[in-house]
Amino acid sequence: MPATPRSTSLTYRPRRRRRTNRLLVSVAGVLTVGALAAATLPAEAATAGGGKGGASHGHGHHKGHHKGHPGRYQDVQLLSFNDLHGNLEPPTGSSGRVTELRPDGTTETIDAGGAEYLATHLREARKGNRYSVTAAAGDMVGASPLLSGLFHDEPTIEALNKLDLDVSSVGNHEFDEGAKELGRLQNGGCHPVEGCYTAKKFKGADFPYLAANVLDEKTGRPVLKPYWVWKHKGVKVGFIGVTLEATPDIVSAEGVKGLSFKDEVETIDKYAKELQRQGVKSIVALVHEGGFPASSSYNYDCDSPGAGDGVSGPIADIAEKVSPQVDALVTGHTHAAYVCTIPDPAGKPRMVTSAASFGRLYTDTTLTYDRVTGDIARTAVKSANHVVTRDVPKAPDMTRLIGKWNTLAAPIGNRPIGYISGDITKDGTTETPLGDLIADAQLAYGRTLDPETDLALMNPGGIRAPLTYAASAAEGDGVVTYAEGFTVQPFANTVNLQDFTGAQLIQVLEEQVSGANEAAPKILQVSAGLTYTLDLTRTGADRVVTDSIRLNGSAIDPDATYRVATNSFLAGGGDGFPTLGEGTADLVGEDDLTALEQYLTAHSSPANPLAPPAADRITVVR
Repeated sequence: MPATPRSTSLTYRPRRRRRTNRLLVSVAGVLTVGALAAATLPAEAATAGGGKGGASHGHGHHKGHHKGHPGRYQDVQLLSFNDLHGNLEPPTGSSGRVTELRPDGTTETIDAGGAEYLATHLREARKGNRYSVTAAAGDMVGASPLLSGLFHDEPTIEALNKLDLDVSSVGNHEFDEGAKELGRLQNGGCHPVEGCYTAKKFKGADFPYLAANVLDEKTGRPVLKPYWVWKHKGVKVGFIGVTLEATPDIVSAEGVKGLSFKDEVETIDKYAKELQRQGVKSIVALVHEGGFPASSSYNYDCDSPGAGDGVSGPIADIAEKVSPQVDALVTGHTHAAYVCTIPDPAGKPRMVTSAASFGRLYTDTTLTYDRVTGDIARTAVKSANHVVTRDVPKAPDMTRLIGKWNTLAAPIGNRPIGYISGDITKDGTTETPLGDLIADAQLAYGRTLDPETDLALMNPGGIRAPLTYAASAAEGDGVVTYAEGFTVQPFANTVNLQDFTGAQLIQVLEEQVSGANEAAPKILQVSAGLTYTLDLTRTGADRVVTDSIRLNGSAIDPDATYRVATNSFLAGGGDGFPTLGEGTADLVGEDDLTALEQYLTAHSSPANPLAPPAADRITVVR
């Protein structure tokens, strides 16, 4: 192993690992293939599976080099996924489906995800691949359903250990509970407040978390290992892990206290040079930052009409700038699916992948390793996204793990807190029915703290899952359980009240589509009574039609004072809303899930379930 820079107490402590028994199942995966085929490899590569890629309907995994003395070229299988967010049980609603593009141009929706199925798929994919490494690109934990979140994500770390995850970068959500808690997930130990949940002490992650661009402000050193090297029979592949530099903008101030987040490209290049100096020339960057594909279908051709044309956003800019020494980028954060080639600074195509989120997909990439140069023959890189279908046997060890934690969570999670007459969705880029519901709940709760509360605003990123009418267990259709509410709002943000002038309130609405949010607008969800027009044919702050803003039918008075309810994340100026951090007369209430629970309990019953809100408060012009 290469020398590791000194770091804080979060340092990964390696343990002996045992590969789980492979399940002998037959899996017919649906996939998309991206291939780098700009040149032809020497003949030896053909025996290792190198060469052009193409569409296929099976897993398409290679068997590695023939038995006997190793030849020059060796296929290395890289399995990867991202943004699991503690979804051990199959996610529900749209969060548990992927869209497949069929050859005739039509699309099909496929149910996907669940740790029991992910384990089966990964174990089947590894069969016959003696050179196989599994990596993740962050947000394995955080914003998790109750099964994991209630126990500070110990269940997810245990599941990842069983999945034989070898290495992961941190994501922004790994910092939701601060660096000390991340260190506990890495190294083990009982929770400092709640203690041990079972008779066995929590052992922590068997895999290293990498955080090359997350520094301790006092020491200036990475809080976790910046890189890790996988080795097998003379083959070496280095992994550098980074999260997005903007993490402090989307995580609570307490979660990133004492930390600084550096530029992704500069950090990756720095450690790529260090790995090269140590003789590690095959390098993969695990980047918790992503892009926006041109299609919502997981298997669309990202490279049509040209390399990288099908994906835009931050990852495209990063990929174009990261040193050519890096051979592939495994990415995440945007919960999108893509397998693209994007030219590096030398103009050479380089694979960039993302496997959506919640364990619905995994990516299988073939890296052809040149034993003579120690580098990846990038002209032979092949990559494919595969659906984690639910038509395969469940992994028994994962079923037992989920059952263990469900037994502990059931008394809390199965309690009904409300009733709905239909799905209350969160899908969309502007106003959504679930957004309206949550904003109304926070307004109602705010008025219990202060009857003068005028309105509530909710950030869309804080809404993690829809409320589905169909029963997820034995509770019955239309019943909303505490566990389902927890899945929707898992952050334990408090509901805060603040005073703003009308001018500040108008500025907040304009910040949805300007400043930090101009390129990718974040449309706040608004409580009943607040209405306005959003004209997306305009640019910048002008997209908010100021003269249209009304509260209970009256125009906003720039000089008047308004009492506004938000969650504590927004109240700190999070998500690119600095004006929300300038409120006065702060009053802090209980957590936002309590507000939602109280609202559902007060406004629904088995005989009179709550109907999905109409989502008609923001008039959108396109």
